[in-house]
Amino acid sequence: MMPWVRLHGLKDYLDMPILAAQFPDIKITFNLAPSLIDQIQMYCEGYSDKHLDLSRIPARALTNEDKIEILSTFFSANPHNMIEPFARYHQLFRKRESCVADLRLAIDLFSVSEWRDLQVWSNLVWIDPSFRAEPRIRELYRKGRDFTEEEKKGLLDYEIELLGRIIPTYQRLYNEGKIDISFTPYYHPILPLLVDTDTAKEALPNISLPEHRFQNPEDAHWHIHNSIEKFKSLFGGIPQGMWPSEGSLSEDVLKMIFDAGIRWTATDEDILRNSVSRDGMDSNRFSPHMAYSFIGAPDLKIFFRDRGLSDKIGFVYSSWETDKAVDDFMQNLRKLREFLKGNLGRAIVPIILDGENAWEYYPNDGIDFLRKLYSSLSSDKEIEVVSFSDAAKIQESTSLRSFMSGSWINHNFRVWIGHSEDNAAWDMLYEARKALIDFQKNNPNTDSTRLQRAWRQIYIAEGSDWCWWYGDDHIGSHNEEFDGLFRLHITAIYEILGLTPPPKLFKPIHSAKTDAVISYPESLVTPKLDGLLTHYYEWSGAGHYDCAKVGGAMHRVDRIIDGIHFAFDRDCFYIRIDFAHELDLVDAQKRRILIDFQGLGQKEIVVERNILKDNGDYRYIFSNLLEAEFKRNILLPSGSGRLEFFLSVYKGERLMEKWPPDDPIVVEIPEKDREIFWQV
Repeated sequence: MMPWVRLHGLKDYLDMPILAAQFPDIKITFNLAPSLIDQIQMYCEGYSDKHLDLSRIPARALTNEDKIEILSTFFSANPHNMIEPFARYHQLFRKRESCVADLRLAIDLFSVSEWRDLQVWSNLVWIDPSFRAEPRIRELYRKGRDFTEEEKKGLLDYEIELLGRIIPTYQRLYNEGKIDISFTPYYHPILPLLVDTDTAKEALPNISLPEHRFQNPEDAHWHIHNSIEKFKSLFGGIPQGMWPSEGSLSEDVLKMIFDAGIRWTATDEDILRNSVSRDGMDSNRFSPHMAYSFIGAPDLKIFFRDRGLSDKIGFVYSSWETDKAVDDFMQNLRKLREFLKGNLGRAIVPIILDGENAWEYYPNDGIDFLRKLYSSLSSDKEIEVVSFSDAAKIQESTSLRSFMSGSWINHNFRVWIGHSEDNAAWDMLYEARKALIDFQKNNPNTDSTRLQRAWRQIYIAEGSDWCWWYGDDHIGSHNEEFDGLFRLHITAIYEILGLTPPPKLFKPIHSAKTDAVISYPESLVTPKLDGLLTHYYEWSGAGHYDCAKVGGAMHRVDRIIDGIHFAFDRDCFYIRIDFAHELDLVDAQKRRILIDFQGLGQKEIVVERNILKDNGDYRYIFSNLLEAEFKRNILLPSGSGRLEFFLSVYKGERLMEKWPPDDPIVVEIPEKDREIFWQV
């Protein structure tokens, strides 16, 4: 749905190991998530994303809907380092910004050539500076504007070629011993919470947890085991190390990682302090600059990252001049060496940070900084840069009697559990998993491939990034999309099993979009029943329920209904349905819309084009939109009163979406000749 794997693949995933390998005295450990590798491979097999699809459309063929999405998403880059330095891209950005929030006004201001240039530049700036000297890219930067469709196609084809180099490069450099590679559990879950959500209480005793306690260590085992299998298929053998998602560890998880044959893992230094403090020992006596083990996993080395130095690279140095930043890092490292020399002898300083997002805040994508840093580290005779796997072999470890669970973010799991939105997601996952377990018990002869597909959706939904965006911890421009995708994966479990998904799956979890944008009737309306907007004022004065405002994420997940209009005159009640996209009515599965008037019965609409259906007490027709007419005196015995209704869309027997997702639309129908509409 979103382009971040592709764009970061172009900007970060390939140049970083290549740069590190140019310094033979430097051994960098790159941690990869199997699910990330899967997505890179999928691009090479022909999969796409919405940004890439929009980029491929010839500029002259862009619809207004395409243009709105382009203006909304094609400037998603760091303005200072990725937009302003490039004259044409910056010009287009300023032109969009001059229209403030009125993107429909901006549509008319952009020429065909400008649309095409925007398609090109929104991709071109993500090509890492290391590859901009390659002929095809160099020529595009030289030209700068007025690109042709052929040049745009060449750029997009080049992107896939570049993505295709990533995995073979890691394989080659790993086999040559120039880099080290560790893996994360398969779909990047918070392992301690899969084992037992009550683990969150260790760091936060008063945390509010989901209604259902999630206790499925077998799922944690699956993510670890299948991550190892993915590593074997690409690199041979078992990975030496495993960085747990977000540095999330617990005693049970340490045992699992150890039992799987992994030899080292890592997390944040605060976890060390909490662990020794819980044992009643002085945490100041335990330095993070050495290897540890846990009594329950004796041969598994545990490293605790130096947060201060790691975070300086991740968050501080991007705004510094390169020389000053590297000098500061080296000075801090030397001071630390002098401090540790008399206490630890041989000490290790684990530097661990996010391997991609930091660099777009650096000039030249961080290349100048990293090159200078690697060079300075290589030339310092008192510092040796080793891989974590090598450190695990050479470092003696101190045993910990207990281990306090937590992550590298505030040494707890609050980001992923405890907020009402997070807890709602965990309960959805719990209920879907229970439905799958029950289905297996009741249907023992079900095809194993079908069950594997359903389980795969469970494991995907266990990934940490869904709950990263729920709650009030991280608010971004794509919260609604992540919400919709999470619910889509949960819904898929029920659909694979042939079960009806619970209606709440069609209600957004993310609270920013849960307030319905609804207006109520302002006058009597009598539309012409023809399935068309016959004239501009035909539905003027009707009430309107805006589905796009309620469930913005559904737009990216094939939302079917765009809006619902409702109105009445002295004899009838009317509903008009606007669709987000043209309905495909060709295949054998008929489209049905069920209007459920609460306490008054249900009315079924079978969607066929240009056929006026008359069921006696209601009529309807679909052409460009759907219009339905219901007799007031049949819906309501007196012809007046309170109407409450939901609207559900089916494809065959499968529920596709339901509106509203929570409370019904409520309309008060006044008595005949006593209609009063208050207007301003």
